[in-house]
Amino acid sequence: MKGAPSACSANYVSMTPIRFLERAATVHADKPSIVYGGLWFSWKETHGRCLSLASALLNLGISHLDIVAALAPNIPELYELHFAVPMAGAVISALNTNLDATTLSVILEQLEAKIMFVDYQFIEVVLNSFNIISHGKCKPPQLVVIHDYNKQPSFIFKNLPPDTLNFNQLLEKGRADFEIRMPTNECDPISVNYTSGSTGTPKGAVYSHRGAYLNSLAAISRFDMKPMPVFLWTVDMFRCNGWCFTWAMAALGGTNICLRNVSAKAMFDEISLHNVTHLCGPPALLNVIADAPQSEKKPLPLGVSITVAGVLPPFQVFHKVAELGFSVNVGYGMTEAMGPVLVRPWKPNSGDELTEHISYGDEGLTLFMMEGFDVKDPNTMKSTPCDGKTIGEIMFRGNTMMLGYLKNQQLTKEAFREGWYRTGDLGTKQKDGSIRLKDRAKDMIYSSGEAVSSLEVEAVLLSHPKVLNAAVVGKYDEQMVESPFAVIKLKEGCWTTVEDIIRFCKARLDTHMVPQSVVFGDLPVNSTGKVQKFLIREKIKCGG
Repeated sequence: MKGAPSACSANYVSMTPIRFLERAATVHADKPSIVYGGLWFSWKETHGRCLSLASALLNLGISHLDIVAALAPNIPELYELHFAVPMAGAVISALNTNLDATTLSVILEQLEAKIMFVDYQFIEVVLNSFNIISHGKCKPPQLVVIHDYNKQPSFIFKNLPPDTLNFNQLLEKGRADFEIRMPTNECDPISVNYTSGSTGTPKGAVYSHRGAYLNSLAAISRFDMKPMPVFLWTVDMFRCNGWCFTWAMAALGGTNICLRNVSAKAMFDEISLHNVTHLCGPPALLNVIADAPQSEKKPLPLGVSITVAGVLPPFQVFHKVAELGFSVNVGYGMTEAMGPVLVRPWKPNSGDELTEHISYGDEGLTLFMMEGFDVKDPNTMKSTPCDGKTIGEIMFRGNTMMLGYLKNQQLTKEAFREGWYRTGDLGTKQKDGSIRLKDRAKDMIYSSGEAVSSLEVEAVLLSHPKVLNAAVVGKYDEQMVESPFAVIKLKEGCWTTVEDIIRFCKARLDTHMVPQSVVFGDLPVNSTGKVQKFLIREKIKCGG
């Protein structure tokens, strides 16, 4: 258009979640921002601490887009780092606290972080990873140790590098009048989050300031959050920056209830004490709550919302949690999409429990900031028909996708092929437009010429009263005919037979879906608890 005005400083400001904290410090200055046991901070205090920490990072030599790593549970210091690091113009990478030294060393070598903050609980694994790194070309980062506020640090550590610093001492050296280094480009990286996939190869998904800002706002809508919520930190902050709740809570001026160790007693105590409104995390949270002894359960405040995303437990577990008074929601997403993209309420006593487990419809679902969500033929890129039968790949595109994978252009190009993010998940579109998740593409089984969803078979196995966990993969016989193969872990003190399991499945599944082979034992899992099916397949190939 001729004569059209252009963007200027009055009508365009780079999007960054840093601004949420600035606003909270002004609008909600004296309201509680963080509660951790007996420790309490206001939003004004949190803002000041983050400014001081950002200033201290610059004094240590951190410059534009340097990476700062962190290995810590859900404690105030890790929350503060989510603002302080980008305030210094750097990029935060919160790492999985379940990593072993070898995997951690691989990630640190890829990150090339200059500084690493580590909670006292994880010093040993970090030092072991440094020993592995020292034999390579990469230099280990400088350590900053975080001590628990109610513990004396003097007797805890030995053999630390000579340049190791203490978090509180570092904080004291910073300036509260520090001038924030706002991003010059809103598409600059703000964080690196490592996937928790089952392939065994860690991939660093890079998020932008713009994406984090928009996804934080989207989270407020998806999780139906009102102003000043009370959020219990049961989702790890290392998972997609806590599903972006680290920043969303500042946008709302809510209260963060930090929790070092998650247990049923701790959750019920904190919910009762602080009138918690929201908590989130892996589906295992539901099991912890459902299996809690009566002595640990407490009456809930009205409308406590719990959202889980991942491989879901049996529907009986959902019923138990809902009966306690929780409003239960199910999310679907991935690290590359900054956490759950689709969130729907779980409804008790639905007609088809299995479908309810793995279907995502329009009712109660908010697809906000993600412009495209479809099931497509991965070869032709045409949308599949709404017939409930035609299988395609679930794909996303929108403003809240990652920028790409750190130092891996080939994987990034492959993931974003033809303008859509390829999830690797297979699904069908139902007549009502809802999408039913079938399986991971690499996990789909083809038995007697029919596609078999390992997720559907696993859901049936998990409904068996004696089964604790199950994984299903395809196994080929001598004629190269594939059929379902199940690995089952029984509940403690329980015993059953292969014949019983097969009879149970035959009563609930089509013939071609029934496992032809069943073994009992532990399932191989990675550091995040995801079953590594590729290891099961490798063992089968080797005759195990």
